[in-house]
Amino acid sequence: MPEKYTSLYEVLSTWFGGAFATLFVAFLGRAMWHGNEARKGRRRFLGPELIWEIPVAFGMAFIGEGVASYFGVPQPASTGLIAALSSLGPRGTEVLLQKWVARKTAV
Repeated sequence: MPEKYTSLYEVLSTWFGGAFATLFVAFLGRAMWHGNEARKGRRRFLGPELIWEIPVAFGMAFIGEGVASYFGVPQPASTGLIAALSSLGPRGTEVLLQKWVARKTAV
């Protein structure tokens, strides 16, 4: 009897494992950012810059997992959080963190 999946995360997690799903969405997030940069003409779509996106995607996957764990975000939502943070990249995530800390300490 075929299993019924309610989300893409469940399919990826069942087929390949949760770590694969996390890395997959981290790479998708970086691909979204890279595609936007290529569309703006700041870099070539298929160029050597893509090599540098691999460690960034891995790093953002770990950072996203840490943020999701800190805030207690459940699994399917944490996958979306990882994709969003990966799309922002290290600099965008740093800006978000600075604004969040400034808001918390301004009280």
